[in-house]
Amino acid sequence: MRRCFDRAERKHARIILLTLGLILLFAALASQAAGRAHASPSPVPPSDNDSCLFCHSEPDMIIEAGAEQVLLTIDGDKFNASAHGQEQVACLDCHVANSKFPHPTYDKSSPREFSYSIYTATKATCKACHADEAQSAMSGVHEQTLDAGNHNAAMCADCHNPHYAKGAAERAEATEVCARCHSEIAAQYKASVHGKALLTEANPDVPACVDCHGGHSIEDPRTAEFRNHIPGLCAQCHTDASIMDKYDLSTNVLDTYVADYHGTTVTLFESNTPRLATNKPVCTDCHGTHTISKTDDPQSGIALKENLLVKCQRCHPDATANFPDAWMSHYDASPQNFPLVYYVNLFYKFFIPAVIGGMLVFVITDILRRILNRLKGGAH
Repeated sequence: MRRCFDRAERKHARIILLTLGLILLFAALASQAAGRAHASPSPVPPSDNDSCLFCHSEPDMIIEAGAEQVLLTIDGDKFNASAHGQEQVACLDCHVANSKFPHPTYDKSSPREFSYSIYTATKATCKACHADEAQSAMSGVHEQTLDAGNHNAAMCADCHNPHYAKGAAERAEATEVCARCHSEIAAQYKASVHGKALLTEANPDVPACVDCHGGHSIEDPRTAEFRNHIPGLCAQCHTDASIMDKYDLSTNVLDTYVADYHGTTVTLFESNTPRLATNKPVCTDCHGTHTISKTDDPQSGIALKENLLVKCQRCHPDATANFPDAWMSHYDASPQNFPLVYYVNLFYKFFIPAVIGGMLVFVITDILRRILNRLKGGAH
């Protein structure tokens, strides 16, 4: 009996010890898991893009940002073929704050705010490599708008996809980039004489968005300074004989504009009070801003008197049908163009020197006569 009791006791003891061992094992495992959950983020190996792409190359890697979704999948092959990939830029060279896992928390209230929070985290790294461009952008209207709290303005990555960009964009490609935000203006430009020549003919002589507005130091086109500078801006191409001679266009447009009342006033404002707006017309008031057409276009070309009258009546509402005849259309007066003005000018070219010259001769001879008379009187 005693022997059976001893065996039963030993059996119960083993069961108790085994149970306690299992409890201690599970407690240790749970403690270790909790320690990992609360420990510092594990480091990602530096300059190891494969570690980042292990997750970010997964298809349809999506996070929720407000009511919308953001795709975080990166194509490793396309990145390696990009400008940054060719320069062997590591993910952590730009995403410095993501050097450990889990990554820092970004604003997920909307896709735009998510992008802006990443932009603020990586802006310094963009500047480290692209110092000149970053410095120019700081003075541009996009950065000023972002700083004012409107995060819909363009950030670096909106124009230059950091994962797939292949260097500076061609002028036509840059126009498509601008169209992502400025779609209505881009549509007007594409239908204009400049846009058609650039986008359908690849004509290098016509301006793209960046030629007028700049690439990074984009000035606010709504300011008085920008408006007053428009004649000089247009003149960069329209006074260049190497370009204008190809299309049989006059290079004297700036001089003829500055010589008339409108141009003289705008020039004075630009020189003396550039921040003060003037109500005198600049190039875009007559030719259009983004909807520029050929001057002989039957719908809007201002070489046609009826079209020009509509332009004039914006500032001169009482202008009659003969009002546009006062403008010489950037022509220099000649026997072919505005012959009356040409011959009147020619007459005065001779008449004024003859009158002034005759007066000078009269005055000089009168002075000499008086001097001679005094000399003769002194001799007696």
